[in-house]
Amino acid sequence: MINPDEVICIGKFTRTHGVKGEIAMSFTNDVFDRTDCPYLICSMDGILVPFFIEEYRFKSNTVALIKFEHIDTIEQARAFTNKETYFPVKYIPEDEELEYTWESFIGYEIFDTTLGFVGEVVDVDDTTINVLFIVERPDGSEVMIPAQEDLIENLDHDNRKVLFNLPEGLIE
Repeated sequence: MINPDEVICIGKFTRTHGVKGEIAMSFTNDVFDRTDCPYLICSMDGILVPFFIEEYRFKSNTVALIKFEHIDTIEQARAFTNKETYFPVKYIPEDEELEYTWESFIGYEIFDTTLGFVGEVVDVDDTTINVLFIVERPDGSEVMIPAQEDLIENLDHDNRKVLFNLPEGLIE
């Protein structure tokens, strides 16, 4: 059984591609291309399951098309859509430091020192000089939070949580 502390999130499967079982993966860390590992991991019904890579190719700088062994139809590939992709930590060389981009924070829970739980990062807006986390609130609304290091009180990559000390009134 694979434990959550044995993997890192490297992206998300977004949609199927073609009819032969390929899946588009939007990645936030290309460690799978820099390190030799025969499989990627996906959470299926709450269980981390390895899927062996038959082949992959890059569609863009942030999207790869993945073909897994024994996933040969569009119907089988649909089971992966909107699921996070994980990589086993044991395949990352010890001398390689993990690089985090702002997009790596998609899926992280956001907390504020005063308000407590704020929501989950669902997207990142990096089209301006001030990068913003798009955070979905528990009520379904969205709020934009500046991704500024000086506002971050604590960062927990293992549990995918960020504690901010947000300026008063920013969330309202």
